[in-house]
Amino acid sequence: MALDDLRERRRVCDTVDTELSYYRRLLHGRMDLLAFEMRRRSGEETRSLIEALPEILADTGGGGDDAGELPAKPLAIEAPDMPETGRRDIDRVLEDDFLAHLPTLDDEEVEHIQSMLAETESEISAKRRMVYDAYERIQSELSRRYRQGLADVDELLGS
Repeated sequence: MALDDLRERRRVCDTVDTELSYYRRLLHGRMDLLAFEMRRRSGEETRSLIEALPEILADTGGGGDDAGELPAKPLAIEAPDMPETGRRDIDRVLEDDFLAHLPTLDDEEVEHIQSMLAETESEISAKRRMVYDAYERIQSELSRRYRQGLADVDELLGS
């Protein structure tokens, strides 16, 4: 495969990873809100959702519960260029307006939504793992070519 093709594939992997990471952050925010609501309903939490909102949505840098979590990368300030919403599972999950009518949902409905979000997050994480693995293989091949003199390092550095 040509060097330019490898570089382009690496760029595509990075773009897709950015999109998937963004989706995960959106899902985690919703999951955190629902988890707080369930703690509030059980009496473990006395604050209202609105009072706790800044804390719930704060990025604590914990990175999630996943064993083998992918390496963190800097978060983009702006949302990535996203495909138009449509019929993908992630589109349906993210457009659900359950937060607007959260007070009217019973515990079973909230648990169902939590389960749906967790399942979607798991699918997104699996896709992200595949993208990350592809990126690593491409990066390894590029490194091999530069190490073995099969590619010009000066070209890489723009000299």
